Amino acid sequence: MRYTPAGLPALNLRLEHASQLSEAGQLRQVKAGVKAVAFGVMAERLAKQAIGSSWKFGGFLATPLKGKHVEFHIQEFSQE
Repeated sequence: MRYTPAGLPALNLRLEHASQLSEAGQLRQVKAGVKAVAFGVMAERLAKQAIGSSWKFGGFLATPLKGKHVEFHIQEFSQE
C-alpha cells in the first residue's frame, strides 16, 4: 500500500489469469498477466485479501502517462 501526494491510498498489483478453452477444435492453455492499480477504499479492501485467491474484477484499461504498457484500473471486485 502506498499513498498518493493527495493522501489517497493506492495499491499496485499484478493480476494473473490461467484457463483452458477450445479454439479451432483444439484445447488451448491460456495464461495472461497484467499490471493493475486500485485507489481509495478499493485499495484498502484489496490489501486485506489473500495473495493467490480467485476474484472477478471490473474496471478499465489505461496507459499511464509515463508508461509503455497498459494498466488495469480496478473499480470493483468480487469473489468467484
